[in-house]
Amino acid sequence: MNLRPYQQRAIDQLYDWFRAGNTGNPCLVLPTGAGKSHIVAALCHDALTNWPETRVLMLTHVKELIEQNAAKLRAHWPGAPMGIYSASVGRKELGEPITFAGIQSIRKRAAELGHVDLVIIDEAHLVSHKDEGGYRDLLRELAAINPALRVVGLTATPYRLGHGLITDGDALFDDLIEPVSIEELVTLGYLSRLRSKVTGARLDTTGVHTRGGEFVEAELQRAVNTKDQNERVVREVIGLAGDRRSWLFFCAGVEHAEAVCDVLRAEGVEAACVTGATPKGERERIIDRFRKGELRALTNANVLTTGFDHPGVDLIAMLRPTMSPGLYVQMAGRGLRIAEGKADCLVLDFAGVVERHGPITAVEPPGRRKEGTGEAPVKVCDACAELVHPTCRVCPSCGFEFPAPEPKKLELRDVDIMGPPPGSLVHELRVTEWEWRRHVGRSSGKESLRVRYYGGLTESVDEYLTLAHDGYPGDKARRTLARIATAAGLSPGWSLVDDLDEIARTMNDVPPPAVVRYTVKKPGGLPEILKREWADVRREKVA
Repeated sequence: MNLRPYQQRAIDQLYDWFRAGNTGNPCLVLPTGAGKSHIVAALCHDALTNWPETRVLMLTHVKELIEQNAAKLRAHWPGAPMGIYSASVGRKELGEPITFAGIQSIRKRAAELGHVDLVIIDEAHLVSHKDEGGYRDLLRELAAINPALRVVGLTATPYRLGHGLITDGDALFDDLIEPVSIEELVTLGYLSRLRSKVTGARLDTTGVHTRGGEFVEAELQRAVNTKDQNERVVREVIGLAGDRRSWLFFCAGVEHAEAVCDVLRAEGVEAACVTGATPKGERERIIDRFRKGELRALTNANVLTTGFDHPGVDLIAMLRPTMSPGLYVQMAGRGLRIAEGKADCLVLDFAGVVERHGPITAVEPPGRRKEGTGEAPVKVCDACAELVHPTCRVCPSCGFEFPAPEPKKLELRDVDIMGPPPGSLVHELRVTEWEWRRHVGRSSGKESLRVRYYGGLTESVDEYLTLAHDGYPGDKARRTLARIATAAGLSPGWSLVDDLDEIARTMNDVPPPAVVRYTVKKPGGLPEILKREWADVRREKVA
């Protein structure tokens, strides 16, 4: 079984995580198009090769992913002892060592499944963060049969709208393992680059209410689904598309998707529409025609964000405003796969989602919904990463002077979907050495790690890892440290130690990157590290 280097790295880091003595459930985070099904196939093969009595259950929520994962296992391992249990696939097979199943079909079949050693969940962000729902109910019953049950998740978006990271709260998953980034896969030629443009037509969500952290669909459709707006959007797409051959439209609802499809046809574009109401057979025929190039455009509402794999998609029209960063990344991810004759994928953001959520390389998880507490929010010092009150003009920890806030202007901004923002100059520092040390905030007393990259006698760049901070800042810092440590040659499990002085001593003894690329988003701000590259290892050693 030949895996790409980063796919093997994902498996190695997963095994290292278990060998480090962790007893919970990890989740592998890999970008859309990274080939998670190949990793699943390798895990199944390894498990039964090394421990023949192992029983594996592979869970997901849509027919397409069940079929994709099963097909990859057969390709890697002809004759694999596997069965499929899914009403939508039309097969209900139990008794094999490996079972690929749809959660809706298998959720009440724990007794029939019996003893299961390993459960692998694709699109793991769909598992409830509360101890409820189909996944959690099935896993609870399987754990009662086998208390040693282990669960491994896979996802491209490890967060849930209105909750935060899938490791927060009463979560199933305890840790995130991120072996590769979108930037690295684009650099290595495994993913296609996305391009984004500000559009002339802009969908206005003024007055649209939210429920559960997301726009109310009925109100959203009324706001964006008008004859005039649909015609403006379609004509602009046609004008910008050039010779692009595979256009995918994400719409705000069923009526919107059908209306946009009608306008496309009226403009002479071969188009079709798929929604949740489209009969199964018809939907499969439409998607097959799209893949074959018989249809140039495909509109949809809430059905082609996961489980849809057509590498040829070279234009995405976002007509679906959303508060969900996960949905945004899933939509954009449909254009990341590479295909013959495809140079890149153009993302036309009529819905303002790129501007709302930022580049897909730097999306932050949605925060939890909170009741008002009367406490003011905080901001982060760009010089030392200290959390301070938003009204502070001078950081009490390091003395950094915050720039005066600029007056807000109502203007259209071109946000690069791949990051960093246009106009940000990317700098390159040739690193001669680095220095790690513990940093303590003078006002908060919170600890962080400072990394100083030296490029000679006078040039240096600082980076702060806020390991002791709560929530997302701390989680992000720990994942960054794990990536740096692995790229420098250390075991991923090592970076789980808590002593900052020990981390600093260890990191000072391993080789620094040869090159650091960074940008500075605002005058006087802390450099944002975009990439670190080690010269004495193969090209996939990037952090």
